Amino acid sequence: MLKNTLSSEQLEKIDAYWRAANYLSVGQIYLYDNPLLREPLKLSHVKPLVVGHWGTTPGQNFIYVHLNRVIKKYDLDMFYIAGPGHGGPALVSNVYLEATYSEIYPNISQDEAGLKKLFTQFSFPGGISSHVAPSTPGSIHEGGELGYSLSHAFGAAFDNPDLIVACVIGDGEAETGPLATAWQSNKFLNPITDGAVLPILHLNGYKISNPTVLARIEHEELEQFFRGCGWTPYFVEGHEPEKMHELMATTLERAIEDIRKIQKNARNKNDITRPRWPMIVLKSPKGWTGPKFVDGLQIEGTFRSHQVPLLVDSEHPEHVQQLESWMKSYKAEELFDENGRLIPELAELAPKGDRRMGANPHTNGGTLLRDLRMPDFREHAVSVPSPGSVDGQDTLVLGNFLRDVVKLNQHQRNFRIFGPDETLSNLLGAVFEVTNRQWDAREANNDEFLAPTGRVVDSMLSEHQCEGWLEGYLLTGRHGLFNSYEAFIRIVDSMFSQHAKWLKVTLELPWRRKIASLNYLLASHVWQQDHNGFTHQDPGFLDHVINKKADIARVYLPPDANCLLSVFDHCLRSRHYVNVVVAGKHALPQWLKMEAAVMHCTEGIGIWQWASNDQNAEPDVVMACCGDTPTLEILAAVSILREHLPDLKIRVVNVVDLMKLQSASEHPHGLSEADYDSLFTTDKHIIFAFHGYPWLVHRLTYRRTNRNLHVRGYKEEGTITTTFDMRVQNDLDRFHLVQDVVDRLPHLGAKGTYLKQMVQDKLIEHKHYINKHGQDLPEIRNWKWGNPQ
Repeated sequence: MLKNTLSSEQLEKIDAYWRAANYLSVGQIYLYDNPLLREPLKLSHVKPLVVGHWGTTPGQNFIYVHLNRVIKKYDLDMFYIAGPGHGGPALVSNVYLEATYSEIYPNISQDEAGLKKLFTQFSFPGGISSHVAPSTPGSIHEGGELGYSLSHAFGAAFDNPDLIVACVIGDGEAETGPLATAWQSNKFLNPITDGAVLPILHLNGYKISNPTVLARIEHEELEQFFRGCGWTPYFVEGHEPEKMHELMATTLERAIEDIRKIQKNARNKNDITRPRWPMIVLKSPKGWTGPKFVDGLQIEGTFRSHQVPLLVDSEHPEHVQQLESWMKSYKAEELFDENGRLIPELAELAPKGDRRMGANPHTNGGTLLRDLRMPDFREHAVSVPSPGSVDGQDTLVLGNFLRDVVKLNQHQRNFRIFGPDETLSNLLGAVFEVTNRQWDAREANNDEFLAPTGRVVDSMLSEHQCEGWLEGYLLTGRHGLFNSYEAFIRIVDSMFSQHAKWLKVTLELPWRRKIASLNYLLASHVWQQDHNGFTHQDPGFLDHVINKKADIARVYLPPDANCLLSVFDHCLRSRHYVNVVVAGKHALPQWLKMEAAVMHCTEGIGIWQWASNDQNAEPDVVMACCGDTPTLEILAAVSILREHLPDLKIRVVNVVDLMKLQSASEHPHGLSEADYDSLFTTDKHIIFAFHGYPWLVHRLTYRRTNRNLHVRGYKEEGTITTTFDMRVQNDLDRFHLVQDVVDRLPHLGAKGTYLKQMVQDKLIEHKHYINKHGQDLPEIRNWKWGNPQ
């Protein structure tokens, strides 16, 4: 007969601790007063509005107490990611029981008064949300939107060789695209240099009102699915607490032993063979230990337990007694002393100090964050003898800088580049001179830059995983960037939103330390789609980003390589922002010497005096630009205007920091009204060439004095065509911009009329030429800024 893992005393205490967590969870959902039921429960003790989610909670409490046991037994560095959506009561209950919560929030004390506050604050005005949130100690994962838990877990495990991330995955969550793909993340985990992820699929059978797919397939099929994904699944199934405690304890120990064996073999023998990591499938009733039937309907083990399983209000007064019976089934009088504190023999079950999952330093990554060692970006400067005299590929230049960042931080192992198979395409290939792509699956002849360890993780074609891995990496105190095609960063719109919300909320929590910024490099952008066409054209991520809090969002569109270097150096040094940088990879004119670029980027916006001729008079028109391609076309338009209308006074304004356009009252980077007016005037026409959708600039400037703003940008026109024709189709080209100026300045008279006719003829000539030759006019391809007089 096999020996039990748990002694009878251990089993009894673990079950009691679980009951305590369940009691606290029910109390949070329902109670406003009488937290220990020291008097008969009345309707007045129940919150006027009862909201919350019970279904996932008892299972998560069950997992937490068993993880506590193995942490203590094996002295594990472990924390808990709660994937099931609104499992907030479970995590709050457990970090309260281990005393982490009261240390961070002293007003929620370890006594009856503290319990009352703990219960009252849950889903209550001015309190805490019903899901695991930034305010929950031990959390790096917002529980509101499903799908990202396992990606975050792997990001946290990268470069943390002693860490085990216990990732609890709801079976509803498992149906999301990001989570379904995240099972493949084990092909990117190095058992020598990285930590481990222990997925625990919480298979309780139901979503809000539907069954879950993985709960309704046969056991054999489920097991084969996970084995096919490269895991060794262990199953813990049942509903009887005593049997389930023993089975869970035995299974968890086996999983921990497997992890230790894998890591010991890999580290002692330098064995890079991809292991089959363990995972656990916990199959337990939804709403376990809750009401079995209410008003004749089965609750426990059905979808009806998902949210509030028992309505307790003035319309259901008879349910007060049923709630009281449910809560008393946990026998709180055996669990808490006369002061309302967890009794010592149960409190002893929780780990101590930083080993508590709510106090694990990795879950407050800013406390572990160390500055990157940064190279001098000026060493990579493009030599620019005069504006526009040389061409350069901006992201190619940036790649050399990032190579040096990787090299300088190799030993610290705190910087990674993530992307969906686009690092080479976006011309950042220089990084492969000093590192490889991390890849732990099988290799074949002709593979490039694949190795079991590397600073680049770009071998999975999933924007969701890249985003989730990077977020997990940043949240646990490291640095990184995500490079992507501009159009397809939209795939992670919602993930970005959740992370931005996390940053916003944590700014309001003094105990949360700032983390490294989430840096996006968006290349292969809308204006550079030679062979891809309309499907690859979408600059709308910028519109999405600026909706977020001004404390968080930053958007940069450097016009050339030197500006890109300056901007990215700033972004990698920054903290607690989302930085979006848009840059091109095709050869374009280079405008600024390095020192001028640094000054321009520091200011974020400015007059380019060398391109302007209004130094001694008021301008007739302001020509503004934001983005590399719009800058090229504005300057080309200026050269035409100055050649044919030499008396026309033109001011050229270039924008690097998009948020400069917003008012200083709305964004910390915004210009004051006086500064904006000094650049753009209060009444002159502004012809603004913008990288993205034109209305974004109008949104940012709608409060400004000068209403004579005319923005040209992307307007959903495009196909497989020439580079210049893309601009023509969207009216962003030099010829349309010249026409714009003439149309806005009727005093130009006949000279303006003839110039407008000339550029219209050029547009027709352009169309005929590309249809015949398949490339742009020589004068377009060979154009150089000539500093017209």
